[in-house]
Amino acid sequence: MRVSVVICEHTLDRYQDLREAADSVLTQTHDDIELVLVADGSEEVCQQFYDEYDDHENVSLHCNENNVGLLESRNNGAKVATGDVVAFLDDDAVADPGWVAELVEVYENLNAISVGGKMIPLWVAGRPSFLPEEFYFLVGVTQRGFADGRGEVRNTFGSNISFRRDIFLELDGFDTTIGGRQGDENLQGGETELCARLRSEYGQGVYYNPEAKVAHKVFDYRTKPLWLLDRAFWQGYSKRGMEVLVPESTGEEYDFLGRLFGKFVPARTRDLVRNPSLEKIVQFIMLFAFTGAVGFGYLYGMTKWR
Repeated sequence: MRVSVVICEHTLDRYQDLREAADSVLTQTHDDIELVLVADGSEEVCQQFYDEYDDHENVSLHCNENNVGLLESRNNGAKVATGDVVAFLDDDAVADPGWVAELVEVYENLNAISVGGKMIPLWVAGRPSFLPEEFYFLVGVTQRGFADGRGEVRNTFGSNISFRRDIFLELDGFDTTIGGRQGDENLQGGETELCARLRSEYGQGVYYNPEAKVAHKVFDYRTKPLWLLDRAFWQGYSKRGMEVLVPESTGEEYDFLGRLFGKFVPARTRDLVRNPSLEKIVQFIMLFAFTGAVGFGYLYGMTKWR
């Protein structure tokens, strides 16, 4: 099974990180891989791609004429790809050597149409001691309570998700009107919307294999409390947006809240009483602070999305 991995880049400021992401794809244990690099409206990035990768037999290149954003760039990458499966990786991620092999194992053995894996943290500036694992999704990492193990989920993170390419193209890929900042507002959910359409059309969701691992670099600015609270606010806003745009897509958020307050908060309370520490106290407080920020974002979203 041939797998095409799409990575997009729009600035040379992130090029060293992209190179590490690309290297992690080209050194996979699976032996039939195509790396698709997409330059999003940057002549400098496009030229760098051709200087460095044009002669590589396992690399295909595409340059957008204009800066069109991540989702449309990914769609363009999927169109030029030649694999049976198209997978997506961010420019600040590093794939485990067995990542693609774990994806392929699910496709071949379970006849899946979409497979995703686990995002693990790569703390560039150290792990923030105040951040509870239940809210790791704020930094693009699979959170505690995401899933009980292998099995079907609504969607995984966009930096560790794949689709049978023919099905991805039949669905016209990602909806390019979703995602990114518009003025002061930040609607996220391109993967959510696409996977809702996938389930509606084909009756299947994304199969989650936690052994298909990708490390996400968490830079210093992403570990600041104010940045994380802002991120939580816009996550709540996006949940409301998805609730309106894709009504069938929001069940997992309610399930998460149920586990959070029905399982994780009581467990943390017991642990805090038995083995108190400053870190545990701060994380317990931040658990409610982040939940509140998500809630406020959702309420703000209700004023915008009706």
